[in-house]
Amino acid sequence: MIAEKENEILELIKASQTIEAGYRMLLQEFQEQLYWQIRKLVLDHDDAHDVLQNVFVKVFKGIKNFKGDSKLSSWLYRIAYNESMTFLTKKGKQLQIDDTQLQSHLVNQLEADVYFTGDEIQLTLQKALATLPKRQGEIFKMRYYDEVKFKDIAKLLDLSEGAVKASYHIAAKKIEQYIKRD
Repeated sequence: MIAEKENEILELIKASQTIEAGYRMLLQEFQEQLYWQIRKLVLDHDDAHDVLQNVFVKVFKGIKNFKGDSKLSSWLYRIAYNESMTFLTKKGKQLQIDDTQLQSHLVNQLEADVYFTGDEIQLTLQKALATLPKRQGEIFKMRYYDEVKFKDIAKLLDLSEGAVKASYHIAAKKIEQYIKRD
């Protein structure tokens, strides 16, 4: 069913008389999902909104070149992931801090974020995630929050499936230890 919807969107976008309807359907179908995927990486609502806007600008500019080698949703997720990482890199440079310090900074901001509706457990999990190396945190978030398959994470991050599994399990152990200490 998802593949049918994706194909319908692509067909609408390809035809000049239905391109606007295709873009509307694309937004309707993927905007919220992509927002939450981005939000899990950048944490802040306003930052996630900004990154999402950048994602859709790239999508609208590049969708005519989409070859269909992967699912549309996978392509969109890849763009969202890349834009999120670019944003975080720029933010770290702007604040003149490294990845670990940036994650701690973002978690501290999350506590003051009026859009954060999580409880103490979710905040503790975010603090634990901030202690992980960048790649481990990315892998854990994709697997834990979005239930992305290991093989898909491997493809997205250009790693072996074994490396992704190992990284995920190491991250899970570190998070478990952090939560037990906390």
